[in-house]
Amino acid sequence: MGAYLVFKDLAIIIVFAKVFGILARKCKAPMVVGEIIAGLIIGPCLLGWVQPTDFILQMAEIGVILLMFSAGLETNLKEMIKTGPKALLIACAGVFVPLLGGTLLYMCFYGFSAVGTPEFFKAVFIGTIMTATSVGITVEALREMGYLKGKIGTTILNAAIIDDIIGMIVLTVVIGFNDPEAQPWMVVRNTVLFFCLALVGGYIAYKIFKKVDQRYPHTRRITIAGLALCLIMAYAAERYFGIADITGAYVAGIILCNIRDSEYIARRLDINSYVMFGPIFFASIGLKTNIQNMDWSILLFSLGFVVVALLTKIIGCGLMSMACKMPTKHAIKVGVGMMTRGEVALIVAQKGMSVGLLDPVYFTSVILLIITSSILTPILLKLLYSKYPEDAADSGETAKA
Repeated sequence: MGAYLVFKDLAIIIVFAKVFGILARKCKAPMVVGEIIAGLIIGPCLLGWVQPTDFILQMAEIGVILLMFSAGLETNLKEMIKTGPKALLIACAGVFVPLLGGTLLYMCFYGFSAVGTPEFFKAVFIGTIMTATSVGITVEALREMGYLKGKIGTTILNAAIIDDIIGMIVLTVVIGFNDPEAQPWMVVRNTVLFFCLALVGGYIAYKIFKKVDQRYPHTRRITIAGLALCLIMAYAAERYFGIADITGAYVAGIILCNIRDSEYIARRLDINSYVMFGPIFFASIGLKTNIQNMDWSILLFSLGFVVVALLTKIIGCGLMSMACKMPTKHAIKVGVGMMTRGEVALIVAQKGMSVGLLDPVYFTSVILLIITSSILTPILLKLLYSKYPEDAADSGETAKA
């Protein structure tokens, strides 16, 4: 078979992904949902025009690496540190409660399994998917109302950043423990060792990049060097520590997030991600999703998955906000603001499928969660702010609502 045949597949993926992404955005849903639906339509489930070949899946892997690197680059460490322990506590609760809720949901449907068994780790992984937070929709809603720079908006943003970092650590540990040859102490050792070396090596890399950036600002070489660091970190994480490659890419982004040209690097890389690798990644989820095995039990599980994922974020983050002396009316806003899911949930789910922790049929549950949370969050936030507006002294800007 000629190598040129893959060009046709890539052209179909890119065109369909973008068309359906635009349609999804016009319907007030995230573009990624449209790109996933495009993969379902052109893939084996329906039209069968494109097959998930090894080459396409490898391109998709590059796409997810770039997405996680960009997510790390967009992290505001200084603002996160400034928020202090409150955001950390809210983030911890926003990870622990959904993790527990998702695990119990799976066990209620498919039976309670002994700790350490394959079924137990599948249950824990369902909870791991629920830990992810994507506040892009929340940011837009708060900006529209004029509350983005307020105490609540800042708390939500910083808690979401810490939430994703903790979520990556949870993902790393769960995947490590799932390996039948792995011993618990080795998983913990490798995880701690990776983050310690990343801290030391990352500080050195940061200093080098900072000097180069000061001497050669806004040059292509800084982008190329940043991409090289991302790929090296992704490779080393999986090859030498048994840690997910996306964790290495995310850490690489965090290392560079405070250099002057971090936004410049993210913007340059986003061109490749937006034009090719991103659409291929999200479309590949649709290509691999198997809806032919859908039955009433899977549909019922998906509904339970959505309800539990939304409620556990509100309960976990809301209760912890109240414990941090935040008024109940504002604590509920934090919980609602944290319940949106997006790319990170899909990335975690895709990684689980690649290591055998998630059946492709459950991607439907994740997609349903993203759509539901993206629609509900702005509506609920507007209702809450209209009934309980944030004080002008706390809002950080003049409210429009």
